[in-house]
Amino acid sequence: MESRVKLFGHPIHPMLIVFPLGLLAIGFILDIVYLITQNATWAIVAYYDIILGIILGLVAAVFGFLDWTAIPAGTRAKRIGLLHGGGNVVVVVLFLISWFVRRGTPARVPSTTAFILALLGILLAVVTGWLGGELVDRLGVGVDRGANLNAPNSLSGRPADSTRAAGD
Repeated sequence: MESRVKLFGHPIHPMLIVFPLGLLAIGFILDIVYLITQNATWAIVAYYDIILGIILGLVAAVFGFLDWTAIPAGTRAKRIGLLHGGGNVVVVVLFLISWFVRRGTPARVPSTTAFILALLGILLAVVTGWLGGELVDRLGVGVDRGANLNAPNSLSGRPADSTRAAGD
């Protein structure tokens, strides 16, 4: 199944996700840099990275949702897509709460709560990123008209086409 929303023949959602993932990850890394250096500039940049990451995460989610609605019901791809998208909404919410806790004092050390929320967001993003890779690389969602939407898990050791019926 091909992506519903494309730009110059390529799916938009995978093009967009690099920005929020990168910004949110860098925001967390800059928190660590601030904790090491005590230079307030790093905390300020982290604060604004997180805001931009949240906004772009929501934009990417719109395109991901549009693609997800095109996946046939009852397929492994539909279930993986729901976990991927739902998990990424949780990632954005974790960072939104982390940002909310920081608001008004971006130049100060992030509270333990803000830091832990961001850490949880990063850890969950690793899982949801893997699920996104499973959708694209294993199941062919968004890139292949002949995608195998019920291919076995990539960790199973079985080839992706092992669930296809003869003649597919």
